[in-house]
Amino acid sequence: MNRSIIIAVIIAIAVVAWIASGQMDQFKGSTGNDAAAATEKDGVSALASSDADKPKKKRKLAGVRIQTFTAQPREQEVIVHGKTEAFRVVKLKAEISGRVKKVHVEDGDRVKAGDPIVSFDVKDNKAKLQEAEALVRQRQIEYKASKALNKKGFSSNTTLASAKALLDSAHAQATGMRIRLDDLLVTAPFDGYIEHRKAEVGDFFKDGNEITTIIDSNPLLVTGQISELQVNSIEVGGEGTAKLVTGEEVSGKITFISNMAEAATRTFKIELEVPNEDNKLRNGVTAEINIKTKSVDAHFISPALLTLDDAGILGLRAVGDDDIVVFYPIKILADTSEGVWVAGLPETVNLIVVGQDFVREGVQVKPDFYTAEASQ
Repeated sequence: MNRSIIIAVIIAIAVVAWIASGQMDQFKGSTGNDAAAATEKDGVSALASSDADKPKKKRKLAGVRIQTFTAQPREQEVIVHGKTEAFRVVKLKAEISGRVKKVHVEDGDRVKAGDPIVSFDVKDNKAKLQEAEALVRQRQIEYKASKALNKKGFSSNTTLASAKALLDSAHAQATGMRIRLDDLLVTAPFDGYIEHRKAEVGDFFKDGNEITTIIDSNPLLVTGQISELQVNSIEVGGEGTAKLVTGEEVSGKITFISNMAEAATRTFKIELEVPNEDNKLRNGVTAEINIKTKSVDAHFISPALLTLDDAGILGLRAVGDDDIVVFYPIKILADTSEGVWVAGLPETVNLIVVGQDFVREGVQVKPDFYTAEASQ
């Protein structure tokens, strides 16, 4: 056989053998991989089955400390800044023209109603009164005579009416002169004290000129301006207290609430009437008025419990049903050195006193009630 043919046959056999050998190895490798994969799958399945048999671990709940708070009735208060004012201030003025003859008071004197303040010179006023009274007597005689003649028919009704008119005119003149004489003595119209006396002996006053100022400070008024948002929460007759900048504290009742607001401030004037029998309280002193309003249910808490929600609203966090955190927006009614009074909570509520800033609304927690031992 030709040598080249033999070599070709040998090469062909070798190629076939090599190819056959590679397919077998691939088959064997594939079989091994499949077996390994099957083994691994069985292992995972067994592990999963084992995990399923184990109990699931519960999520750890955040621990908080709570305390029960119960609402208490509290009277609301409205604070108004104002000042003291006299109950009455009157400027006494001359009712006639004349020269001052005598001054009966000095600045600061206490007077009673009817006490003399200033006397004017009488001059010829008494003589004029005597003249008017004499004229009255004359007109009375004339009227009587005319009346008698009229009854006998010797005088007409017209003559009688004229005599009566003249008599009435004389009476009026006499009355006017008596009033004029009374006006020569200026008296106190009410109890009070003298302030800014302007009259001196020898001064000439025309009618309408100011003589002095008289002030009535008992009772004393404490006035202020209340906002339009608070004016409906108070009423005439309500009680209030006032603390003066001079240190005095007084109490009284509201006697006046304006029906018209100040155009510039939109506030309403109020008046608190307080007793001032000894007249020790002065006018024009700065004061802080505290007015009690309707009673509301409120809670007294520590300001440290206050917090903000995600929207920045001030409130308190509490634990509700199923130990779920609840957020309550609140309104501060009063702030004291011991704590704050707030409104907006249920009548009884379990507030979070420790950990309120580490939990959020809707989250379940593990509450622990506050005790005195736990706080130490």
